[in-house]
Amino acid sequence: MQLYTLDFEVRDYECDLQGIVNNAVYQNYYEHARHKLLKQRGLDFARLHLENIDPVVYRIEIDFKRPLKSGDQFSIESYIEREGNLKFLFFQCIKKNDAIINKAKVTVVFTSQGKPIAAPQNILEALGL
Repeated sequence: MQLYTLDFEVRDYECDLQGIVNNAVYQNYYEHARHKLLKQRGLDFARLHLENIDPVVYRIEIDFKRPLKSGDQFSIESYIEREGNLKFLFFQCIKKNDAIINKAKVTVVFTSQGKPIAAPQNILEALGL
C-alpha cells in the first residue's frame, strides 16, 4: 500500500449557512486528491481520455465524523486497492491535526466508450497493483 497525502485549506465559499463545509464539497476534495494521486503516478485524465480510457466513479461511501470550518487546514490521505478484474477501491481519509474528519471508500471502474473494461497493464503498473 502506497499512501498519498495532499494538503488543503477550507475556502469561505465552501461553507454553508451553519458555517461548516457543505457535505457535497467533500466529494470535490476527494476527487481532487484522487486526480493528484493518479497524476503523481504518471496517469493523466486528459491523456487517458484521448486513448478512449476513462476512470469513472461507480460508488462513493462517506462516513462523516466532524465538520470543517472556513480557514481550517487539513490533509487527505489516499491509497488504492484492487477488487476483482474491474473495480479499484480508493480509501480516503480527511484529517485535521491527526483527528479524523471523515472517511471515504470510492469504487472506480475504467471504461472505454462507456463500457467497463479491465485496466490495461500500464495502468496497473502505474497504480502499483
